[in-house]
Amino acid sequence: MKSLKIVICGYGRMGHEVEKAAICKGHSIIATIDEASDWFSKKEDIGQGDVVIDFSLPHTASDNTFHALSSGLPIVIGTTGWKPDYQLIEKLCLGNKVGFILGANFSIGMNILFSVQKQLARLTAKVGGYRPSVTETHHIHKKDAPSGTAIHLANDLLSAYPSMDKWVNEHTDDPTCLPIISYREGEVPGTHITTFTSVDDIITLKHEALGRSGLANGAVLAAEWIIGKTGIHSFEEVLGL
Repeated sequence: MKSLKIVICGYGRMGHEVEKAAICKGHSIIATIDEASDWFSKKEDIGQGDVVIDFSLPHTASDNTFHALSSGLPIVIGTTGWKPDYQLIEKLCLGNKVGFILGANFSIGMNILFSVQKQLARLTAKVGGYRPSVTETHHIHKKDAPSGTAIHLANDLLSAYPSMDKWVNEHTDDPTCLPIISYREGEVPGTHITTFTSVDDIITLKHEALGRSGLANGAVLAAEWIIGKTGIHSFEEVLGL
């Protein structure tokens, strides 16, 4: 893999982690974007880039995606809590021959858990008698609740449980609703728990991030993978899961 010239959108905690991970792998950071005006004031530097990695904010991720793809730069999006316009993104990707990756979570371990949960959900739904739920805990600075990861877990569960038609971000006894419980505490990097409860037992899947480095390393891996590809892709594709 050649050394990449990376543009980082959102130069906060995660942006600094991405910078550290990228440099450790021999890549360089040629520009950081924190304001919309940076796309214009730093246009010359950005134009030399190979790829954009975004860990900004929900209200800026859409604009960053538009600017990156319009500039012919593939983009890896780790920002959650926003709704991408996939029709526009696909058009920009094809028109500029670049790629786009949106990940609910760029931790390799979390994506392994996604895969395991799908299998467990299929089995528990088949035998019956289990009620799934999701709990997530993050630091007090996280803007969105539930987390994008929790929503991804919940949507996978809904696919396996036809008796449930939606998730709700609260405790509920409604059998048609999947509860997601969100906590914001201290500086917790991120903990996600899926529980399958029956009258006889409880099955629990848990992923606990020990820091932000796992997300950063995964995002850099995705940035390496997307070079030369066109269209919309998932992090599961990157990992071959």
